[in-house]
Amino acid sequence: MKLKLRDFCRDTSLLAKSELEKVRLLAFFYQKTKGVTEFTIEDVFSWFESLDLPRPNSSRLLSKMRKSRVFVKGKKSNSFRIHAIELDELQATYPGVHTESEEVISEDTVLPRPVYENSRGFTESLAKQINASYEYNIHDGCAVLMRRLLEVLLILAYEHLGIEQEIQDNNNQYLPLEVIIKDAKQNKTLNLSRDSKAVLDDFRLLGNFSAHKIYYNCRRADLRPILATYRATVEELLYKSGIRK
Repeated sequence: MKLKLRDFCRDTSLLAKSELEKVRLLAFFYQKTKGVTEFTIEDVFSWFESLDLPRPNSSRLLSKMRKSRVFVKGKKSNSFRIHAIELDELQATYPGVHTESEEVISEDTVLPRPVYENSRGFTESLAKQINASYEYNIHDGCAVLMRRLLEVLLILAYEHLGIEQEIQDNNNQYLPLEVIIKDAKQNKTLNLSRDSKAVLDDFRLLGNFSAHKIYYNCRRADLRPILATYRATVEELLYKSGIRK
């Protein structure tokens, strides 16, 4: 059952807390219920307004937050996160606060954020899932998702260049990835780099093994050697597909 904000405020006596403590508790609430891992001062303002609280003085509050050990700098400009130790303490104190968000929380292990951010919703989602599965040792899932993103980007590249018929059957259905890759290696309009051509089948086979081989389990040692070339290939295909300019 989802905990409502008003109930959380009542249970924590939030309205009686100091300004900085209010931010700490609200940041925890929104991280656990909405998956918001980073926030800005504008987010804090909206949180306060949702509770009909006076808008804090921005310069004063920012100064307090920067000096506090509760918060650390986020990855985005002018953003904050709750310190990991504080997060553990809050979770132990308020174990009933659970997330119902579908947002995938991950670090930039396989595909750095600048590679996929502000591309397209489905490519961003796949990239985050790839990162998260690798970070949480779901290696078969990671390999399958890597294969899927590769296939999606190849098809989008063909469509962007207006040559999708070269990888379609008579019913305009896309051919298997093995056939698409075979064409991609020699397609002069697509004009992939030599490095990308050399590794396309490696990514495909690894994904196939994880998806279809009964006695195969992908391991980190299988993925680690190909991560750099995979990242470079994905970035190249993002440009080839017109997603990146």
